[in-house]
Amino acid sequence: MAGVAGGNDFQWCFSQVKGAIDEDVAEADIISTVEFNYSGDLLATGDKGGRVVIFQHEQESKNRPHLRGEYNVYSTFQSHEPEFDYLKSLEIEEKINKIRWLPQQNAAHFLLSTNDKTIKLWKISERDKRAEGYNLKDEDGRLRDPFRITSLRVPVLMPMDLMVEASPRRIFANAHTYHINSISVNSDHETYLSADDLRINLWHLEITDRSFNIVDIKPANMEELTEVITAAECHPHQCNVFVYSSSKGTIRLCDMRAAALCDRHSKFFEEPEDPSSRSFFSEIISSISDVKFSHSGRYMMTRDYLSVKVWDLNMENRPVETYQVHEYLRSKLCSLYENDCIFDKFECCWNGSDSAIMTGSYNNFFRMFDRNTRRDITLEASRESSKPRATLKPRKVSTGGKRKKDEISVDSLDFNKKILHTAWHPKDNVIAVAATNNLYIFQDKIN
Repeated sequence: MAGVAGGNDFQWCFSQVKGAIDEDVAEADIISTVEFNYSGDLLATGDKGGRVVIFQHEQESKNRPHLRGEYNVYSTFQSHEPEFDYLKSLEIEEKINKIRWLPQQNAAHFLLSTNDKTIKLWKISERDKRAEGYNLKDEDGRLRDPFRITSLRVPVLMPMDLMVEASPRRIFANAHTYHINSISVNSDHETYLSADDLRINLWHLEITDRSFNIVDIKPANMEELTEVITAAECHPHQCNVFVYSSSKGTIRLCDMRAAALCDRHSKFFEEPEDPSSRSFFSEIISSISDVKFSHSGRYMMTRDYLSVKVWDLNMENRPVETYQVHEYLRSKLCSLYENDCIFDKFECCWNGSDSAIMTGSYNNFFRMFDRNTRRDITLEASRESSKPRATLKPRKVSTGGKRKKDEISVDSLDFNKKILHTAWHPKDNVIAVAATNNLYIFQDKIN
């Protein structure tokens, strides 16, 4: 992964963009989550309208070997519908908060999708044959008179056009009082976690009517509440270990072997605050919006408002790496607080070899950091550079003084254009970036 920063050996180029070009974006079309499956052949997006769209990677063309295969729509289905909680007089949005794929065990694919309250397990399967020649019904499906059947025939399978079906296999409901912010499939492939603001539950994929509450930070008196859970994830290899992050900027690692209720953590990760940089906004910007284990399981990455931190699981007192995402916004925190942007929840992701990380920013910018060379780059997801195979030019933000020709002033950044959700292919240098209602796919340039 050398050369994230667009060196001589490595450049990112445009591959595809999905979604309408309209200036007026319908709220329901805004992408709210992006996730590759374990092989990278499928890419799922969820939106605020409760829909899940799955793209499938097409094989490379033999006529044009220099072109990578594209991602084309494989299946689209309505995962969640808007609901109303009559007891609390609350509307439950259909927005998809998270999608998590299960490892593939057979020809079908399975994924978990969740809105604020209900998690669903979906099966996505293909059908290219249909049975014909039934004894008890005609070809059009009408039942035949059994007294008129004089001979028996054996039904046969006939080829038909490929059909992709999405069917809900399990519905996990009524377990969360607060809004679900995370789901994470365990490495045992049998259980998964779901987390809301104050509790984390452990589910078995086969059992829908009960779950085990493994973390509960709700105080007896809600006026004493000082922090909430912001994200949770299972360890990629140890099925007994999970972490959860808080709005206070801390991360707790828990071991389910220690106790059934993991209120007492095994490890507590926190960076001491620099008193000289303390301000009114310190607590807000230290809140962690995402936590992700590395594929190796040795490190974890956390994203707060201004930075990404990489922690070694063996060292709790400070991160081993800190990357500034948009430090130039520190002087703008007051206006970002007024327009509520300071509460935006940016996600982060690792590349397949854990050597690079990616996260989003404003103005449709996204940032990449190479952990080996310590180089970083700012790229932009925009339709201006969406010509096939167009190389992405690094972007620079000027923070004052004299602005250079290629730089963009910090005052002219568009805070309505933000990249909160990104995903990196588990094996290749292919990335998916959600910019409002558009999904951009970029890949490394093959010279």
